[in-house]
Amino acid sequence: MQTLIDVNSLSGGYDKNLVIKDLSFEVKKGEFLGIIGPNGSGKSTLLKLMSRALVPRSGTIALEGKDIKSMDLKEFCRKTAFVPQDTVINFSFSVEEIVLMGRIPHLRRMQFETKKDFSIAHNALSLTDTLYIKDKEISELSAGERQRVVIAKALAQEPMLLFLDEPTSHLDIGHQAQILDLLKKMNREKDLTIVMVMHDLNLASEYCSRIILLDHGAIFKNDSPEEVLTYQNIETVYKTVVVVKKNPVSFKPYVILVSGERSGCPQE
Repeated sequence: MQTLIDVNSLSGGYDKNLVIKDLSFEVKKGEFLGIIGPNGSGKSTLLKLMSRALVPRSGTIALEGKDIKSMDLKEFCRKTAFVPQDTVINFSFSVEEIVLMGRIPHLRRMQFETKKDFSIAHNALSLTDTLYIKDKEISELSAGERQRVVIAKALAQEPMLLFLDEPTSHLDIGHQAQILDLLKKMNREKDLTIVMVMHDLNLASEYCSRIILLDHGAIFKNDSPEEVLTYQNIETVYKTVVVVKKNPVSFKPYVILVSGERSGCPQE
């Protein structure tokens, strides 16, 4: 399988605070990679470094063999898209206008959108169940609707690589399944490579082909869900007692939290 992203000796963070410490790993073309770990372990920081939202302190990130720092921004944005955890939009754009912004990397300077661009945007809206609100202003939407619109914008970009930072955190259980099923389908049928930060270990288990478990800015484990989501790994990194079973439908690992009261662990 072809290497799409090569992360080598990567370190970075904010001001004097070094969050990511000497990470090295590869992302293969067509992978669905999940990044998990406790709060403060560096998940979002790593995603920001990989998507050029943050500049590395040291080390390199190569996309198709080219250092992303030296890539033309428009070229980088044609190949990658980023869905942040929270999106703040301070102007009264319509949903359709927001999603059409995903077409900007494909347009020449001062070029207006074509029928093709509108068709791609409307298809992305339909896939994320937001076509019916295309004329609404973004400020009128709930947090869950707004998140689906931002995902539609990323899909309209037609990237080969999609970064997502906890994309389902504002969604109800029905739309969580819908969005993750859609991402899995596009990963499988369109060969879309996905790198996604997730808090929900069971969703990571169900949808990801590989998982990186971070602990204090370093890689604790980088392997299949079956190898990463063991009770030993989770208890060591998350400092909590769990039971790991097999999902009776998918046979993937299923993590069950055990309360401190039942486990005999002291409560803080």
